Amino acid sequence: MNGESITTSHSAAAVAAALSGGEKLRYLLVSLAVLVVDQWTKWLIELHLPHHSAHPIVPGLVNLTHIRNNGVAFGLFATDGGGNPWLLTALGLGALAAVLAYFWLASSRDRVLLVALALVVGGALGNLIDRVASGAVTDFIDVFVGTHHWPAFNVADSAISVGIVLMALDSLRSGRKRKP
Repeated sequence: MNGESITTSHSAAAVAAALSGGEKLRYLLVSLAVLVVDQWTKWLIELHLPHHSAHPIVPGLVNLTHIRNNGVAFGLFATDGGGNPWLLTALGLGALAAVLAYFWLASSRDRVLLVALALVVGGALGNLIDRVASGAVTDFIDVFVGTHHWPAFNVADSAISVGIVLMALDSLRSGRKRKP
């Protein structure tokens, strides 16, 4: 009887873990949506907008542009000579592995964190695909005021940024819950 209760207890824990993982899989649909929209919008830009050209969307504020970024998000660490795309690819893979590990370790009840991590995963995959395929990432959203421009970015960069902000907000919210 004692061995039977241990087996039943382990079985229940295994079922709970499997259900938790299954529940988390639906959050990866967010990652898939980000990846699909990111790759589709980059493909449209590459197909319809000549390199280094701009098309006003909101005059004086937002342009569509076609930039190839061999750096990281928002053009950080970009070089004119192309830099080392394999180093950035390796760093991107490492960061993606860390985020995925955090995703699987997070509680299935922590929905905001799981959505945030899913956004980061989708964005990281979108930019990683570009970097592996061509050594650079297509950026196309140009936000500016007067002559002051934010570095061009894309859907993947936006998803990563929103995911990080949601993670920070979730962390602040969780911190408040723990305080007496």
